[in-house]
Amino acid sequence: MIKVGVILAKDNIVEQIEVRAAYCSAIIEMIENGEPVIAMDADLMRPIGLLPYRNKYPNNIIECGVSEANMFGMAAGLSAEGYIPFPHTFGVFASRRACDQIYLSGAYAKQNIKVVGSDPGAAAGLNGGTHAALEDIAIMRAIPGMTIVEPSDSTMAREVTFMAARTYGMFYIRLFRTNAVKIYEEGSKFEFGKAVMLRDGQDVTLIASGMEVAEALKAAEILEQDGISARVLDMFTIKPLDVEAVIKAAIETGAIVTCENHSITGGLGSAVSEAVVENCPVPVGRVGVLDRFGEVGPTEWLIKKYKISASDIAEKAKSVIMQKIRG
Repeated sequence: MIKVGVILAKDNIVEQIEVRAAYCSAIIEMIENGEPVIAMDADLMRPIGLLPYRNKYPNNIIECGVSEANMFGMAAGLSAEGYIPFPHTFGVFASRRACDQIYLSGAYAKQNIKVVGSDPGAAAGLNGGTHAALEDIAIMRAIPGMTIVEPSDSTMAREVTFMAARTYGMFYIRLFRTNAVKIYEEGSKFEFGKAVMLRDGQDVTLIASGMEVAEALKAAEILEQDGISARVLDMFTIKPLDVEAVIKAAIETGAIVTCENHSITGGLGSAVSEAVVENCPVPVGRVGVLDRFGEVGPTEWLIKKYKISASDIAEKAKSVIMQKIRG
């Protein structure tokens, strides 16, 4: 496991800047620097934050309308001409609706497309169950050559946007739009495929991504009150997974809990479980959304409803520790 210039936040407080604003700032900076970045949208330019820049950069910001499959076909064509397209829509439409275009026109053709799927899972909030992507990671994990990243705060979201633009290949950036809990200070640098240790521990390892990183840190504090030492890893790259960090956690703590704002089927928990089973079997507990469809409601309410809160993580950690003790 490698830290690449990571600066951890002194306090895990709610950020002033929204994650979407950090993403947009990176896109605009690259456009202004003359990089061949094309931001594309499927009638969500206002929600993602690019609308104020559309008239200023008409050749770099394209509104494709409610036509997601067509947008990704356009992105493939732009990529073939040497541009770096960032097509954005809700995670459900960027995965289920346009899967064939992304798979064939993008991945199979070895194009350079940075798919941005926003407001997944509980982050969909009042947009409703139809917009709650709970299976998008599972879909994207099955596409050969697809890199999947899920930033945990605005600092990481901005840096990941730059990194993806400057790394050739297919990317799925799973992005929630609103304010995150601050995990990293500005200036932090990351490496795809390398987890970040946010907190060390000896009894159990909590492996989280996206908005669940903040919940995992809260869970570690809850466990500490009960005398349990929990390691916390930000596994922001879900594919390729940092298998080395997973094995190290399995050997050194003997128990693992995965934490994700996604179905427990096919997501981060599945990826980690595969790595553990194949390399160093230890008890693994998965905190994620069970076999169900999404619902409508405020994000905080949905986190509790889906049972992916800090308290749910802490309870699962105690369960896997008992499994470890029983051998």
